[in-house]
Amino acid sequence: MNRRTWTLSIAALSAAFLGACASSPTGTAGIDNSAIGKPEFREHVKTYGLVYRLPKDVTDVLDAKITTPLQQNLLRLGLNAEANTFNLPHVTVVHIHSADPATPKKMLAALPALPPVLDGVVLKGFYTTEAAKGAGHPWWLDLGIVKSGPAFDNMMAFNTRATAAFAPLRDGPLPRVTGPVYAKMGDAGKELVRTVGVSGVNVVKDGKELRSHNPHNTLVYSMAMFTPQLQASMDQVAADFNKVLPDGITTSFKNVSIVELAFSGNVLREIYRISLEDGSVYDVATGQKLR
Repeated sequence: MNRRTWTLSIAALSAAFLGACASSPTGTAGIDNSAIGKPEFREHVKTYGLVYRLPKDVTDVLDAKITTPLQQNLLRLGLNAEANTFNLPHVTVVHIHSADPATPKKMLAALPALPPVLDGVVLKGFYTTEAAKGAGHPWWLDLGIVKSGPAFDNMMAFNTRATAAFAPLRDGPLPRVTGPVYAKMGDAGKELVRTVGVSGVNVVKDGKELRSHNPHNTLVYSMAMFTPQLQASMDQVAADFNKVLPDGITTSFKNVSIVELAFSGNVLREIYRISLEDGSVYDVATGQKLR
């Protein structure tokens, strides 16, 4: 099967986005926004997503230079849960929440035109970030991606397509962007949560593409309160790692995967793997080629 090329126009994306937004607070088309505005986080059932698994050339470098000192720092700071959190290393395209166990199959069926193989992706720059400034938690230690070049441009365009394709499959907002996080968000972030169920994604509004997606790899997922003292400590960890990898890591993404994730966004299992080279699809659990 040949890789599908990007042919959707902005007008088509706008129509898809309007479809994604066609939900009332009471749950038209199975989308329930009633958790938005409540003080507590929405109960988490299942989160699914589309991600690029980190290739071995990247994980080899991280394992050799970052993993051990990171674990030591987490334990030193009393972040034992964080040190033991399971995660399949990845860069996210988009996440949705849905209790429907058929959601991964629906995502596969709705998969939009794929990007080409993403050559020349540069992972560079460790930093800490909160779900929303002042919300307290969750927070993460991330490794950024250089925001220039054809690979980055293709990643951003694919995020726009994937958001429009998958947002209608959600059953409501991602739990981690509700409660105290939603309360601290700016207006643009709140609108994304209401209309597509998650912030930090690209959408088309009034015929114009609006980009807020920030592709990155996450190394630490935490629900501990992000106190000023903890932030200062973790910012120093990030600064130290930036000295270890000042030039970052250059790689290629040749696959994209449909996965299941935990509340904070760590990947629990890979379900389908899709090749960016030829569009072939594999069921990861069985090894069966589906397309």
